[in-house]
Amino acid sequence: MKPKVFVTRDIRKIAGGEVLNSAETECELEISPHDRILQKSELIPKVDGKEGLLCLVGDLIDKEVVETGKNLKIIANYGVGTDHIAVETATSRGIFVTNTPSEDIGIAVAETAWTLLLTVTQRIIEGDKYVRAGKYKGWDPALCIGADITEKTLGIVGLGKIGQEVARRGRGWNLRLLYYDAITIDPKIEEELGIERVSLETLLKESDFITLHCPLIPGKTYHLIGEKELSLMKPTAYLVNTSRGPVIDEKALVRSLQEKRIAGAALDVFENEPQLSEGLSDLDNVILTPHLASASAKSRTAYAALSVKNLLAGLRGEIPPNLVNTELAKR
Repeated sequence: MKPKVFVTRDIRKIAGGEVLNSAETECELEISPHDRILQKSELIPKVDGKEGLLCLVGDLIDKEVVETGKNLKIIANYGVGTDHIAVETATSRGIFVTNTPSEDIGIAVAETAWTLLLTVTQRIIEGDKYVRAGKYKGWDPALCIGADITEKTLGIVGLGKIGQEVARRGRGWNLRLLYYDAITIDPKIEEELGIERVSLETLLKESDFITLHCPLIPGKTYHLIGEKELSLMKPTAYLVNTSRGPVIDEKALVRSLQEKRIAGAALDVFENEPQLSEGLSDLDNVILTPHLASASAKSRTAYAALSVKNLLAGLRGEIPPNLVNTELAKR
């Protein structure tokens, strides 16, 4: 008898029909017909009686949902972050949790982070709105003056695969590169990238541009950037976030931007996604994008392929290649 699996979104629309072929051969799939994030009340009855769950980053797989899945063997996440999944609960029940890191995804997010940085510092969106509003009457030497990039200081918070790709691209701008990471990084990587490890406080004080690439870890990176941290930044500095929204205290950021205590920000993720903190969308010195940092065809196809590969391995009783709760591999 084939194991039963619930898929929270029809990923064939993203990666082509063939992406679920191998899963359909080995499993009895039920795919959500809704092209949206499911409510918990919709998820719970679908998880009940299933051996596998293939979910997306936006799905809230909390303790109640996990405990409903009494037959679950694996929760295969389509995406890198797993802060939306009750991993501890899954681990206690012996349920594999997997994610989908890959080189393609790291490159896509790094390129988006740089796009956001250049767009906000050069005031591209402001200029676009200005032209569309019919205000452009000819070249003006004082119009939309942006920030210089070359020979400035870039601070990278989190030097994992994505942070490293950001740093590699920063070398082309002849930037001084700083990074902060709670995890020890191989000195060979530091040497290759020409990057210096510093404290978070030093990074905030000395960087002209700061880009966030750390995971959301309760008690560690939640509100890592808050009122105090924002006050340490230069008034000419810019902040970019393509990691997770709650890494920044969004209300504190709004106040900082309103009062021009920093020059600007570019956010691809939000603290209470998809809702925005009051006043955020009214600001001209912030760019807001809908969690699209990894939205390249190659990257999203890689997500799909890895999530299915992880799913099938877990259902077969094998250790999935991208296991998050690695302690289960030792049982």
